[in-house]
Amino acid sequence: AVAIPVIASGGVSSLADLQALKDSGAPLDGAISGRALYEGKLDLAEAVALLEGS
Repeated sequence: AVAIPVIASGGVSSLADLQALKDSGAPLDGAISGRALYEGKLDLAEAVALLEGS
């Protein structure tokens, strides 16, 4: 087990990518997706809803 936060970084550019991370069962504490948000390819509200299970 890892005692430090684990953040996925790189290659997170869509809701499908976030769903795949969620489905992987990996003990992730977060994901970085700056460019996809900046370019409008990923909606922050939809991403949060997906990850919170809404």
